Amino acid sequence: MPSVPLPVRDGLNPSRLRMPADGTWATVLEYLLARFPDDAARLREKVAAGEVVDGDGAPIDASTAFQPHTFVYLYRDPPVEPRVPFEIEILHRDENLLVVDKPHFLASTPRGRFVVESALVRLRRDLDLPDLAPAHRLDRLTAGVLVFTVRPQARRAYQELFAARRVHKEYRALADVRPDLAFPLTVRNRIIKERGVLQAQIVPGEPNAETRIELLGDDNGIGRYRLLPHTGKIHQLRVHMCALGIPLHGDSLYPIAQDVAVDDYSSPLRLLAHSLEFDDPLDGRPRRFVSRRTL
Repeated sequence: MPSVPLPVRDGLNPSRLRMPADGTWATVLEYLLARFPDDAARLREKVAAGEVVDGDGAPIDASTAFQPHTFVYLYRDPPVEPRVPFEIEILHRDENLLVVDKPHFLASTPRGRFVVESALVRLRRDLDLPDLAPAHRLDRLTAGVLVFTVRPQARRAYQELFAARRVHKEYRALADVRPDLAFPLTVRNRIIKERGVLQAQIVPGEPNAETRIELLGDDNGIGRYRLLPHTGKIHQLRVHMCALGIPLHGDSLYPIAQDVAVDDYSSPLRLLAHSLEFDDPLDGRPRRFVSRRTL
């Protein structure tokens, strides 16, 4: 990946656009106006102000020639978003790591309609940490322990730790109890998620998803579960619990997708990233972080 010639601004990374392989545009500005016609006025203003730059950081002007396969960088105007009315709690902070307790309904990183209202952007702004980066991610509807790296020099070591599955993750969840199921048990199957499809699916084939499930207690038919994922496929825990006939309480996607307003906070998903354990890749020390939240 090419280096980014613009810094983080107000918690947001600049957007990177790659010029297509061919086209009839004489200038970069012509291409940008054709691609984003609804933003024409603001794009002209940004180019005039020198806020659109090439891969070397040189400002683009109205006469800069279009060149296939090159990159330009600019700051997109962030959308106006209603604030998610829940706060992030800090569990740990040092020169390399920031570990937080993410609330339900807050995205981990900017995506889709949730840009400013994401844990990453909030923390960059509130703590003045422009280099903050996620070591892993949690779904927007999942609460609990979330790890960020503070310095670019430490980023790769921790991201590779998660990618290599050298982190012990423990989740807690609430779901109905089925007397015919004997716990603990392990669910192992193949999960795929097609682009543009809301739900992930279990399909035939070589297993790529594995979860150990333990029943910790039964409160009048409501089970308290410990979920120990060995893999990290998208929606894995929700899919595995649903496959057992005990979908998570508050799950608006499994088994049936429901149309829930994004500002409806009345029924959170009863899924909590309870704890993370790993040996620190930089100094070898054992690390354990535990959420203070409960379901």
